[in-house]
Amino acid sequence: MDVIVLAGEKKDNSNSNGEEKINKAFYKIKDKHMIEYVVETLRKTSCIGRIAVVGPKDKLEAVIGDIVDNIIEGTDSIVSNVLLALDYFPEERELLIVTSDIPMITKEAIEDFIARCRQKDVDLCYSIVDRKVNDRKYPGVRRTYARLWEGQFTGGNVFYFNPKVVDKCKDFVEQMLEYRKSPTKMARVLGFGFLLRLALGILTINAIQRKCESLLGIRGAAIVSPYPEIGNDVDRLSDLEFMEKYM
Repeated sequence: MDVIVLAGEKKDNSNSNGEEKINKAFYKIKDKHMIEYVVETLRKTSCIGRIAVVGPKDKLEAVIGDIVDNIIEGTDSIVSNVLLALDYFPEERELLIVTSDIPMITKEAIEDFIARCRQKDVDLCYSIVDRKVNDRKYPGVRRTYARLWEGQFTGGNVFYFNPKVVDKCKDFVEQMLEYRKSPTKMARVLGFGFLLRLALGILTINAIQRKCESLLGIRGAAIVSPYPEIGNDVDRLSDLEFMEKYM
């Protein structure tokens, strides 16, 4: 299975003080950049074929140019970055999308996710992790959780999809990314009833999957991973301290 690694968008990486912000892919943990951990793990995974990375090409070439198959200059859009990478892969093959900010990811987590995806007759799989699993292995780590009927879950950073369905869902994904900080706009698309059930914690995983199918016309599945590393990404400096502790 081939992989697209998302390693940052091509945008203004400066803060309000005009200081340059470092792309998370290049954060260092011990003696390596985060993206090195991710790519090296992918290389150790037996079922992984080619690896294409999308991001700042020159910087990526200097760090991982000798261990990936292709590096593609990124744009301002996550969806556009995925589409650019798709040009490198034949359409008929299944693909993984992995973000570059999960340095604790293991080959066992990836192999387990792929195996579970292949048991489903679906076009898209999204990894999620139960809070109980995360708290048991990494007590005290801060994550954002959604309260569903089955429990509290955080989103993972590994996706499985059939490239043939990209045209069906690219506009919707762009719209959701644009609306992600506006509940009112999201409600217009997803429905107020759907968001109300989510807010009350009575929305089920199956209901989310059915909503995905009705909106996009594709078959999707949430994969509950027993490996919390698949969702332990770096969002803040305190996350780096956590990574240092456990890696």
